Amino acid sequence: MLRRDQQLRTQIAQLKDALIFMLALWLAHYIRTEWIVLWFPSLLDSKPVEPFQQFAWLYLVLPLGAPLVLESQGFYKRTILASRRLTAWILLKACVLVTVGVILVLFLFKWNLARSVIVLFGVISFGLMMLSEEILLWAHRSKFAQSQLKRRVLLVGSPADTGRMRSELGSKGGDETEVLAEVDLNESTVEHLVRLLHECSANMVILNAKHTYFGQIERAIQACEREGVEACLIADFFQTQISRTGLDDFYGRPVLVFRSVPEASWQGVGKQLMDLALSLLLLVMFSPLLLLLALVIRFSSPGPVLFRQSRCGLNGRPFTMLKFRSMVSDAEQRKHELAALNEMSGPVFKITNDPRITRVGQFMRKYSLDELPQLWNVLRGEMSLVGPRPLPVDEVERFDDPSDRRRLSVKPGLTCLWQVSGRNELRDFKEWVRLDLHYIDHWSLWLDLKILWRTIPIVLTGAGAK
Repeated sequence: MLRRDQQLRTQIAQLKDALIFMLALWLAHYIRTEWIVLWFPSLLDSKPVEPFQQFAWLYLVLPLGAPLVLESQGFYKRTILASRRLTAWILLKACVLVTVGVILVLFLFKWNLARSVIVLFGVISFGLMMLSEEILLWAHRSKFAQSQLKRRVLLVGSPADTGRMRSELGSKGGDETEVLAEVDLNESTVEHLVRLLHECSANMVILNAKHTYFGQIERAIQACEREGVEACLIADFFQTQISRTGLDDFYGRPVLVFRSVPEASWQGVGKQLMDLALSLLLLVMFSPLLLLLALVIRFSSPGPVLFRQSRCGLNGRPFTMLKFRSMVSDAEQRKHELAALNEMSGPVFKITNDPRITRVGQFMRKYSLDELPQLWNVLRGEMSLVGPRPLPVDEVERFDDPSDRRRLSVKPGLTCLWQVSGRNELRDFKEWVRLDLHYIDHWSLWLDLKILWRTIPIVLTGAGAK
């Protein structure tokens, strides 16, 4: 199924499910106040039930919360022909979570609702959702659905490509797709394809261009265009390993985008806003501490207060990273003298008990206080609160594996996944890179928040610091 079709079906299903949960709440209140009071008075709560109007504002919460809970349980990812056991299990978990959510909302706003209404709401919502799924399953198997909703497709491509596509449609498409015929344009003509369109009344043509001449594919698409039949081009003619493929528009020209980094999204906008707001807030909050540390550094050892170094930022673009100076002023000049003591594999330089570190610097490094000036880099947009740690330009230039540079595909950060997974205890640069790439491939705003939360106790206790 095309993604746009799947998204439309999911949105319709979410609207339907939101209405069901709203109906379940009303029915639970109605049954409790009208039916049970007549037939089972001994089951009543000791307190009378409040009028439903007092709780109608829950209708502002249920339409948003219930579909989100169902989606989190994978309800909308399963096929329409999923087993009843799987559907019932997912719905049972979702209805329990929604019911618990209603209880929490009532508790937060200090509203009282009879316990029997809440229990009835959970039971009725589960029953109505199961009934809804049974009706949908019956409708899907009806002759009307089979004739109106099924995709009637022609497969175009080499025999190997169309055979593989037929197998995938059979395993994933279920009975939503019917393959009418297969056409090899390397052996046949576009005119033959047009005749099949007329004879089979196909409503979609799936073209695989991997082993077919592009000229033939172009003529086939033009033929579908004239016939008013939807044509889909399978864009797997380039083999990628980790890139996610997307279709976009570049100044009016359709383009395929191969992307191995997080795409532009509202989550990305949220990350930028969080960086801006938190870095500004933290700079204001810690301004007395920043001033105190600057004075201590200035009078405890000769040299500048701030250490400035060229680091690689987004896509390797150099920027000047700021730190409180925690070493002697000629630390960079003495670095080559300690090269033999390097404890880190690869191009990165790290040693325990570095003799260049000052006494004040040891304290600042233990609690990451020397990193505080980097909040200014975050505020300037050169860094993020969470991201791979920025490396010096000369260390990046010594990368022996070009794929390691993919860690530069996002903004560097104040904290990162490897810091909360072992901080400076890591010795293998490849493991460091692996954790950075894992962060990039699985990035979400929620992951950033979890890393920030896990960073707090590590910084406060000085765990793993050097």
